[in-house]
Amino acid sequence: MAKEPDPTESVLAIDIGGTKIAIAVVAADGTITHEARVPTLRDQDADATFAPLADGIAEIISQPGLQGTALRVGIGSAGPIDSPGGWISPVNIPAWRQYPIVAKVAEAVRAATGAEPAVGLAQDGHCMALGEHWLGAGKDLHSMVGMVLSTGVGAGAVINDRLFGGLTGNAVLLGHISVNAWGEECVCGGHGCVEMYARGPAMVQAAKAAGWTGGDDAVALTAAARSGNEIARTVIDNGMRALAAGIAATATLLDVPDFVLGGGVSKAGEVIFEPLRRHIAEFATMSYVKDLRVRPAQLENAGLLGAAALALSL
Repeated sequence: MAKEPDPTESVLAIDIGGTKIAIAVVAADGTITHEARVPTLRDQDADATFAPLADGIAEIISQPGLQGTALRVGIGSAGPIDSPGGWISPVNIPAWRQYPIVAKVAEAVRAATGAEPAVGLAQDGHCMALGEHWLGAGKDLHSMVGMVLSTGVGAGAVINDRLFGGLTGNAVLLGHISVNAWGEECVCGGHGCVEMYARGPAMVQAAKAAGWTGGDDAVALTAAARSGNEIARTVIDNGMRALAAGIAATATLLDVPDFVLGGGVSKAGEVIFEPLRRHIAEFATMSYVKDLRVRPAQLENAGLLGAAALALSL
C-alpha cells in the first residue's frame, strides 16, 4: 500500500464477479463493518446491469456514520480493464464492454453521500494479491505474486509493497502465458496458454476425454486423485506442470520468488500443491528463483479486502 491509512477511516470496497457483486465498508484494520451482495444480471443492457450495484451502494452508505463522508472506493473486477481510463470489459459480463465503471460508481457514491469520492480500479487477480499481502498468507512478504486457480487462472504482483499494475492495469496475466507455442488456440487468441491446461474445467474435460466418469467438477476430480484414480492423478499432474511453467516464467521475469495460490481448485490441498511444487523445480532453474516458494492463500475474501487495500492507498 502506498501510504499508511488513517486508523479511524473506513473505505468502500467493491468486488465484481460474474454471478454476484460484493460491496463492503472496511475499516483501516481490515474489519468489514457492513457488507451486501447483489446479483450480476444477465441479458440486460449495460446500465440495467449496473442498477443493482448502484442500489447496493446506496443501501450500504445509508448506514449510520457514512452519509456526508468523502469515501475512498476500491473496485476489483475481472478483465480486461483500463485503470487509467476507468473502464472494464469483463469476459463474463457481456453487457459491459468498455463500461465506465469508475465514473458510474463515483456518481452512485456522490448521490448517496453528497461528497466527491476517490475511486481506484484494479483487476480481480491484483486485488487478491493485495488482500493476501495485507492480511493473509503474504503479510510477511515485501514482494509476492498472488494467484487464483479456479474456473480461470488469475494473478497479480505486489513488488516492494506496491501493486504492480502495468500501464493499463492488466499486468501479470499468468493464465495467458503460453506454455505450448504449438498448442491449440486459446479463447484469448493465443496458443497453449496456462489456462488451457490448469484451470478446473479444463482438467475435468481432459479427464473425461481420457475415460474418467467420476463427476463434473474439479472438486470431484481432486477427490478422485486423492483416492488414487490414475486418470485424475495424471490430468492434475499435467495441469500443474503447465501452471508450474507459467509460475516459473513469471518469477523469472519479475525476480519474485514467493507465490500465494488461492481459488477453488487450490483448496484441494496437497493433491494440487505436491505436483505443482515438484514441477516448479523443473522450470525455476535460474539462480535467483531456484528456491521459488508457493504457499496456500489464507483469506476467503481476499479480493474484497484487496479492493479495500487499493482504496486505502489512494
